Amino acid sequence: MTTLPPTLPPTPPTLTLLRNGHLYTPDDAGIGDVLLAGNQVAAVGRDLALPPANWPCRVVDLQGARVVPGLIDAHVHLTGGGGEAGSHTRVPAVRASALAAAGVTTVVGLLGTDGTTRTVAESLACARTIERYGITAFCYTGSYQIPLTTLTGSVRGDLVHNDRLVAVGELAIADHRSSQPTLDELLRIASDCHVAGMMTGKAGLLHLHVGDGVRGLELVRQALETTELPARTFHPTHCNRQKRLWREAMALHKDRGIYVDVTTFEADADSLDAVQAVQSWLENACDPARLTLSSDGGGCLPTFDGDGVLMHMDVGDSAGLLASINQLVQGGMPLATVLPMVTRNVATLFRFTRKGRIEAGADADVLVLGDDGRPLHLWAGGQQLVADGNSLIREMFAR
Repeated sequence: MTTLPPTLPPTPPTLTLLRNGHLYTPDDAGIGDVLLAGNQVAAVGRDLALPPANWPCRVVDLQGARVVPGLIDAHVHLTGGGGEAGSHTRVPAVRASALAAAGVTTVVGLLGTDGTTRTVAESLACARTIERYGITAFCYTGSYQIPLTTLTGSVRGDLVHNDRLVAVGELAIADHRSSQPTLDELLRIASDCHVAGMMTGKAGLLHLHVGDGVRGLELVRQALETTELPARTFHPTHCNRQKRLWREAMALHKDRGIYVDVTTFEADADSLDAVQAVQSWLENACDPARLTLSSDGGGCLPTFDGDGVLMHMDVGDSAGLLASINQLVQGGMPLATVLPMVTRNVATLFRFTRKGRIEAGADADVLVLGDDGRPLHLWAGGQQLVADGNSLIREMFAR
């Protein structure tokens, strides 16, 4: 008989005082302390006083290590993506330990090409599994296709009646794998997103997979020119997959103010990696507060021939977020400049009001970076998941 392991180590003291960290909130706040109380940040400042002696409190001296908000990865295939070359090419589900090792404390799961054998219900089940280990997990409803894959039968029903479903995505445009949506179809979905967001306080986002097609962001431009929908409704991703598309995304941002999402994949001759995209965004005087980075974790990163046959595939990994940040910092960019793109910017766009910041009242999602830029310590909702570079998560069925 197999004994089921605990999901987490024994519960630590309710209070944890992080001393002498170099705080990035994500703004550079210098050396200071952070007090975690249960699942939230209780105080931030210099030389915070210890709580009364009869209150159990663990004190961790960080000796100047960088302390940042836990990362938010808003584009992860929690169920696994892929399947474009048969069921044997379906990517396995993402593990909580992999997210923690990447410094991710909040994740938004989604479906991609396969909205047939993969379902919103399965995505929600994977999110609940991830959250069992302390990481906050939300989901999109929908997938590449139209009619949308939903839980209740409608976008509004999903977003209004299920707290974990926060947006629609990733609906595909300009891609041979999409349902080739018309402008009217896109507008119906976008308007449902917007109104459902108004009804619930959620973001009201339509997260758009943009493929290699020549139409690029034309549908988004037409939507913004012909309707009253706010620009923030549309959140196109993979915009760095082609240099032509990247120029179009920057132009549409400057013209209409949209947020743009960059994927942290490796570049080829006709694309930009995340480092190049961030540098280009800032060099072209685009608003740094309206750029987000995501990993496409668990997703298939395919290469097709001219007939749409899969020739090669890689798999996205949330580790790409920190890798890109570290490369930018090593290249001379201040950490406080790029860190919001995976913390505060994402939280602001998705209206995650307690995420993406280190401040009193925020969720106790705190990442301590080692000298190598990798997670040294990680707390998610006040629960320590990484200590001294080692994972504390013990997962079911892990080998």
